[in-house]
Amino acid sequence: MFAANFDYYRASSVAEAGELLVKHPGAKILAGGHSLIPLLKLRLATPATVIDIGRLGELRGITSRDSLTIGALTTHAELASSADVKRHAEALVEAASQVGDPAVRNRGTIGGNIAHADPASDLPIVLAALGATINIIGNNGKRSVSSSDFFQGVMMTALQDNEVITSIEIPGAPDDQGTAYAKFAHPASRYAVIGVAAAITTNNDTCTSASIAIGGLVPVPLRCSAVEQILIGETLSEETLTTASEAVNGTNGGTDDLGDNLLGDLFASANYRKAIASVYVRRALATAVKRAG
Repeated sequence: MFAANFDYYRASSVAEAGELLVKHPGAKILAGGHSLIPLLKLRLATPATVIDIGRLGELRGITSRDSLTIGALTTHAELASSADVKRHAEALVEAASQVGDPAVRNRGTIGGNIAHADPASDLPIVLAALGATINIIGNNGKRSVSSSDFFQGVMMTALQDNEVITSIEIPGAPDDQGTAYAKFAHPASRYAVIGVAAAITTNNDTCTSASIAIGGLVPVPLRCSAVEQILIGETLSEETLTTASEAVNGTNGGTDDLGDNLLGDLFASANYRKAIASVYVRRALATAVKRAG
């Protein structure tokens, strides 16, 4: 199927992109194209105007200072190969390296990925665990939105019609923090059937902070508070990690983190995803703990 007719504009700057968005209400932004183009071809999206920002150099690049700042047009491949990202947030390298295939990773961008907000996408899960901030510019100026507030539902975000994501900022990590990403990938699409990101900080084998996020089986990336509460203040033994991971779906008899609003499909039902969620939480925790300290 072919896309419906639309007017095409290539913005020469972020400012011009903003002006075009105001001038053409309902326009869609084109970055790498891996989210938008399939929707256009299937006519699930039929905008009158498409604005191409894919060549804006001001939205590219990775800067590592006290925090890690990633331009919205930075590709998955650039994330996966960045020494700065690996040093600061290895879980993000792991997630980016598992997105799709090489063609997707070399064209797809982090900004387009999170703006699309597919619940089976890898990067939003990691950003939720790392406490990232999404920087946005629009007709009303600049603003920043926490990852916990940015993702609002299946393919729904806090991004307004006249706004563009400019960068993603990840807070500085202590030296004794380890991060990891574990994923059950769909064999065809490579999307996450289940994805889990973990950030663990330790002091003499005791957990001083924990941030765990899960996705793929819930509408938006979800922080696993029950898992985190079991870990913090405890010695990170094999038994502790197992008990904590089982809290995600109530296997240990407690209240589970996932709730009832679960996603499923013909490949993996919601009940199946929930049943094996603890396995991937356990894998992410084990790797993050090894990297901590």
